[in-house]
Amino acid sequence: MKLTQLASIAAHPDRVWQVAPHPTLPFLATASADKSSKIISLLNFNTLTTLDGGHKRTVRSVAWKPNTEDEPVLATGSFDYNAGIWRQFEDEATEKKDWQFLVILEGHESEMKRVAWSAGGSFLATCSRDKSVWVWEEMDDDNFETVAVLQDHTQDVKCVAWHPEDVLLASGSYDNNIMLYKEGSDDWLCVKVLEGHESTVWSLEFEPLKSPKYSEERGSRLVSCSDDFTVKIWTRTEQTGLGSGGGQLPSILRGSQPKEEWECTATLPKAHSRSVYSVSWSKVTGRIVSCGGDGKIVVYEEAEDNEWKIVAEVGLAHGAYEINCVAWSTRYDKDKRGENDEIIISSCDDGKVNFWVLDEE
Repeated sequence: MKLTQLASIAAHPDRVWQVAPHPTLPFLATASADKSSKIISLLNFNTLTTLDGGHKRTVRSVAWKPNTEDEPVLATGSFDYNAGIWRQFEDEATEKKDWQFLVILEGHESEMKRVAWSAGGSFLATCSRDKSVWVWEEMDDDNFETVAVLQDHTQDVKCVAWHPEDVLLASGSYDNNIMLYKEGSDDWLCVKVLEGHESTVWSLEFEPLKSPKYSEERGSRLVSCSDDFTVKIWTRTEQTGLGSGGGQLPSILRGSQPKEEWECTATLPKAHSRSVYSVSWSKVTGRIVSCGGDGKIVVYEEAEDNEWKIVAEVGLAHGAYEINCVAWSTRYDKDKRGENDEIIISSCDDGKVNFWVLDEE
């Protein structure tokens, strides 16, 4: 298979840390060192609007709130220690749509590194250089309450990701570990530490429920990437004290604390010669894409259960620059090849955002 560049845009005058496609709409959000985020159309790759003025320093992360098609909501995380909530409104008089900066979430004591919404959109997780993970709950529209401050990591926390079905949160850190958290009978707590990486864990993502390799019996797996040049797959082997699902009563009613057991079930074939900064798991094909400091974009496919192979890669995908982020997205442009067509989106230090298609050779 071959990765071919579909389009390239100069999205920002400074580094683009992250790109986040909307789960159901043809929107792409960016996070940039120029203190702004942009909303880009995936129909024609034009910039629709610039979200600025909400943060005083680099915007490091962006995340779309699920189930908000009528009035899209975007969370931003910044090096100014804060998270912001933006919402698109339609002016009833002019019928024009515009974005408003609604809420600022304060509490972290250092640079924020990642923001992530839970699958249902009730919780927002943030993580920071201050070694903590915060969980915020939206009590009603644009009113958030801190429900947990988790301080289990010993170093800078680089990433957070939510399970697509269970209220289970994962975080990765400069301390080389992945932590899993759940709500217990009294408070949120760390229910498992995943050890296996030999350096910083940069990115995490759970397997989408729609992925063709998803198994209900096994549940959603977790992919991680690291400064140790590796990409790993983690699989749940046991859970007790469930808060939801599994036909069991919530743990708070049974008087038992939740517990999770996970193990590393695969290390993907080595492809990167420098840090791996980002991974993304396709909901259509089940393929995983990675990128890193070596300028490569690599696509992996699961041939057999937990046996992966490289099916495509491209070097110098952004010239001489490191690539900060990759993400699978539904394809919306005029040349899309069916409803299940996908593209890969990448961003890097030169301010550009590139769009790629995966073709059969």
